Amino acid sequence: MKAMIYTRYGPPDVLRLEELDKPTIEDNEVLIKVHARTVSSGDARMRQGSRKSLPMWPISKLAIGFTKPKKNILGMDLAGEVVSIGSKVTRFNIGDQVYGFSGKGTYVEYISIAEDGAIGIKPSNMNYEEAAAVPFGAVSALYFLRKGNIKSGQKILIYGASGSVGTFAVQLGKVFGAEVTGVCSTANAEMVRSLGADKVIDYTAEDFTQNIDTYDIIFDTVGKTKFSHCKRSLKQNGFYVLAVIHYPQVFQMIRTSIVGDKKVVSGIAPGNTEDLVFLKKLIEEEKLVSVIDRCYPLEQITEAHEYVDKGHKKGNVVII
Repeated sequence: MKAMIYTRYGPPDVLRLEELDKPTIEDNEVLIKVHARTVSSGDARMRQGSRKSLPMWPISKLAIGFTKPKKNILGMDLAGEVVSIGSKVTRFNIGDQVYGFSGKGTYVEYISIAEDGAIGIKPSNMNYEEAAAVPFGAVSALYFLRKGNIKSGQKILIYGASGSVGTFAVQLGKVFGAEVTGVCSTANAEMVRSLGADKVIDYTAEDFTQNIDTYDIIFDTVGKTKFSHCKRSLKQNGFYVLAVIHYPQVFQMIRTSIVGDKKVVSGIAPGNTEDLVFLKKLIEEEKLVSVIDRCYPLEQITEAHEYVDKGHKKGNVVII
């Protein structure tokens, strides 16, 4: 089978196409033919492996490898078709169209996953490309909004509203009954409005921390803001939620958990079947859509990484 591997850190051209053996499956596993996966910002950071690219360096290097990658295949999410099942599998059948996560790396043609892993039946009203965008972006958005204790009637601000996490955060904010303000560039403002944002702020023209509006949740999806700047824009008992965390925020999380009425929260979004089932229902009720910027074939994944590295993608970059 085809697989994109990398054996050293660096620019996109460290990725190379190789032929690997198709995985064999255990009694409790399914074999999935992967039809789509995404190039996430997390994939790009892991590929670079540098102090600049990785949050919480060098702790993050312990996880992925100091001098070279511990895992040679990138990719966190997938959508595909079950082509074989183990003798003890009961959740899935051959031919099922599924979506979800895998820690093994999804830049491959085929992947084996335990049936109790983070996979589920994909939404019936999405194609593979659209479904592949959901696990990383939507599950992350759902996790972090819940960390902010989102409730109906609140005012929330999504910084980085046009990215893979941000586009889903805007939509989920509306699902939960919040008034949503999205922060993005001029070029993406109309798209963010189309996703349901009640207000859009162009960060190139306006600093949201300088206006009089205050929010119950400020959710930074891209790691570009500071708590010291955003604090005055938070309401009492408000949450400053970070999808990307660095050392200063760790100390702020600890301190605000003890004193003060404005909290800094973060975490690592877990992939689980329950969230995939919840999101599938919302998607089939037409309350969530995937935003796809570009699609590339697996053989052109280097070009896809080059595009993601520029930092201007709208929603998701999908590999088919």
